[in-house]
Amino acid sequence: MTTPLDPGWETQATPTWASLDAFLAEVGPRAFRFAEAGLRNRDDALDAVQDAMMKMLAYRERPAGEWTPLFWSILRRRIIDLQRRAGFRLRWLRPAGEMPVGEDEGIDWAAPGAGPAQAHEQRETYARLVEALRALPARQREAFTLRVLEELDVATTARVMGCSEGSVKTHLSRARQALQSQLEDVR
Repeated sequence: MTTPLDPGWETQATPTWASLDAFLAEVGPRAFRFAEAGLRNRDDALDAVQDAMMKMLAYRERPAGEWTPLFWSILRRRIIDLQRRAGFRLRWLRPAGEMPVGEDEGIDWAAPGAGPAQAHEQRETYARLVEALRALPARQREAFTLRVLEELDVATTARVMGCSEGSVKTHLSRARQALQSQLEDVR
């Protein structure tokens, strides 16, 4: 059985949606995780996803096959904008010891039927995966997320990232190597 970390892993055909609302409802949770990994802030991630969804409304008349790369391109650009703005925030003005609301809150991804030990193990594994993804350079993280987690093909990923297909393959290969070395004991 192949896993998303294996180089030979293949993606499935992209589904078509009956409406833009259905598409946005399906892509929303994954988009939030993508944005949160890139921005490292829950509130900024929610804002980025909401902005991307609002911009998608202008493209409602486009064919459904174009929605996936278009949405991820919009979201990616919004994340980059927010990352740039975060560099200019005056965080040093915040009183010492004051943490923004929601910055330390974790997301409980445990299955509802899991026992306490299994739930703890799942949270630990997820936390390690998130940290490993955050440690990747931005381009590698984007390539891995779009290619593996979002199951976009190489050509679509290249369009979303604004680079060549060869660059996507290089970024993805390096991301897989880094993640495999960081997560060897999690299998």
